[in-house]
Amino acid sequence: MSGRGFPKAADRGRAEGGRAVASPSDVFAALPLGSQAPTRESGTFKFSFWSSPKPDFAVIAFSNALTIPKERLPCFDMASTATSLAVRRALRLNCYRVALTRSSPLPQYLRPPRPRSQPFCTPAVRISGQRRPFSNAARFRLAAAKDEPFDPKSIDRESDQVDVCIVGGGPAGMAAAIRLKQLANEAGNEDFRVLLLEKAGEIGDHMLSGNVLEPTALNELLPNWKDPDNESGFKYTTPAKKDKMRFLTKNRAWPLPEPPQMRNKGNYIISLNQLVKWLGERAEELGVEIYPGFAASEVLYNSDGSVKGVATNDLGISRDGSAKDTFERGMEFHARCTLLAEGCHGSLTKQIIKKFDLRRDCQHQTYALGIKEVWEIEPEKFDSGLIIHSMGYPLPYDTYGGGWMYHFGDNMVSVGMVVALDYPNPWLAPYGEFQKLKQHPLFRRYLEGGKCISYGARALNEGGFQSIPKCAFPGGALIGDTAGFLNLPKIKGTHTAMRSGMLAAEAAYDALKDSEAGSVFLYDYEDKLRQSSIWTELKEVRNMRPSFHNPLGLYGGVLYSGIEAFILKGKEPWTFKHGPPDYAATKTADQCKKIEYPKPDGKISFDILTSVSRTGTNHEEDQPVHLQVKDWDEHARKEWPKYKGIENRFCPAGVYEYIEDNTKDVGVRFQINAQK
Repeated sequence: MSGRGFPKAADRGRAEGGRAVASPSDVFAALPLGSQAPTRESGTFKFSFWSSPKPDFAVIAFSNALTIPKERLPCFDMASTATSLAVRRALRLNCYRVALTRSSPLPQYLRPPRPRSQPFCTPAVRISGQRRPFSNAARFRLAAAKDEPFDPKSIDRESDQVDVCIVGGGPAGMAAAIRLKQLANEAGNEDFRVLLLEKAGEIGDHMLSGNVLEPTALNELLPNWKDPDNESGFKYTTPAKKDKMRFLTKNRAWPLPEPPQMRNKGNYIISLNQLVKWLGERAEELGVEIYPGFAASEVLYNSDGSVKGVATNDLGISRDGSAKDTFERGMEFHARCTLLAEGCHGSLTKQIIKKFDLRRDCQHQTYALGIKEVWEIEPEKFDSGLIIHSMGYPLPYDTYGGGWMYHFGDNMVSVGMVVALDYPNPWLAPYGEFQKLKQHPLFRRYLEGGKCISYGARALNEGGFQSIPKCAFPGGALIGDTAGFLNLPKIKGTHTAMRSGMLAAEAAYDALKDSEAGSVFLYDYEDKLRQSSIWTELKEVRNMRPSFHNPLGLYGGVLYSGIEAFILKGKEPWTFKHGPPDYAATKTADQCKKIEYPKPDGKISFDILTSVSRTGTNHEEDQPVHLQVKDWDEHARKEWPKYKGIENRFCPAGVYEYIEDNTKDVGVRFQINAQK
């Protein structure tokens, strides 16, 4: 931990006011394990101390740049969620030097982040006397009471009060957090608390996208983000230089005119993972409290029905749902305004939409599956800034989707495919279609001789304008992809997600600064959305995706979309409706032609287990599984005869599987591979 930046001496007074003072030689002698924080004053070395009820555990937070030998710093361990959050705050905000007095390996989620490229500015942590400590609640040890029934809800959760709580650390959540703190700091209200929870172990770890960034929102949020004189600017951009649009048959690639929405002059090919990490650093510099590794699992409500905040998931739960001896209750975060930025089909978002009937005036959402690989290719084949989009092969005419390849960085390419989930043939496997796409000459000539580095998949909202729900609810709002702001014809959603976060932040701050207590309703957010570029661009392309629901399928949709893009430009007085929900479009297996996929060659195409090994996904052996089936045998009896194992094929990670089992009525047994 040595060598990390700290506030200058002139800045430390505010950051450390009210703390005890001790000499370096007194530090360890002053901390009897299991005791409360001592108060000492000698010299100029300042520290604060949290004590855990566990007798062999203590936390020390040092708030100056004194270098302490490694052998004097014990390893990390967590006694409670509250203590964990306090330590994470110190580490992440670069404001304190932290040590915990117990010998055990350093947990992955608590490893200090890489040094920032810019010195710490304004500390977000409030010091003793200005805010109560998180919690000294004990971890509950249950090993001795295994025979007794135990209800986790019988234990009260610790809580913390903030002004705004943001759930989700993607582009929308980060943009909202940054904008909120910009407004608060500009008004001199540095005590305005913005807290962001992200379920991934590190910010950016769950980000997956192409990604060609339209920088309009980012230019407004952080105008100097690409300034070469800005030492903390974002360095990982590749300017878009050439666009190619192709219609594929099995062995040919036919040029298509580029719709205006797909022209990328002025855009940048980026890694969304890197961008979100960078946004997180900028947010922390402004004073946002960011806690990765904490999943919000429950919405909390006030007595009047408005949203009160969220609670994080309980820890120490075994696979069968019982509490282990390390069980610890989750923590509540109460906020006057809660912004949900969970991404596509978020679990809390679904609860909120249902409770407040936010879809009462819009159509159902429609979805797609995006699958992506990152390759390092031979230098002579690399064409920096090249953007390729394709339609047609290998997908059948009645299935919406397409492929892409982006050249970025140093000899890197992102190659992927999007398949709409309203495809009718249950024999179709999106993963198999993607492997076939890579074997097409258009893509294979770039990939041959290269190396696949990573793989991933994610769901997309593609309903567009017709599927936007009401985005404000009592006590909060939906922002980003959780509300469905993806511009599908553009194949872009980062800029709209960020802008929605900025608009919600402005509406939230205006509402909160004018009220003393209680939750708020963001009326201004709904108005701002309708007056923004988000509304304009989604309305302009509203009929393109629904136009593919016609007897000619792909060909009719391409024809209409061309007329829409070049002639109508969204000014037509009609609005098409979506077809039936995605699940209702699936035909039975006996109505469709069976699809046989070629065996992977191990060079361009790969089996699904090889690809999954490149995702970096790692789960604990005994952790709970979020996918549950009430009755396994009943599910197999109901679904196998109709769809012949569609679950095997629609999942790009091989999670669902039917196994031959002659003891079962239908001859197969259904299982989820993450679940015993």
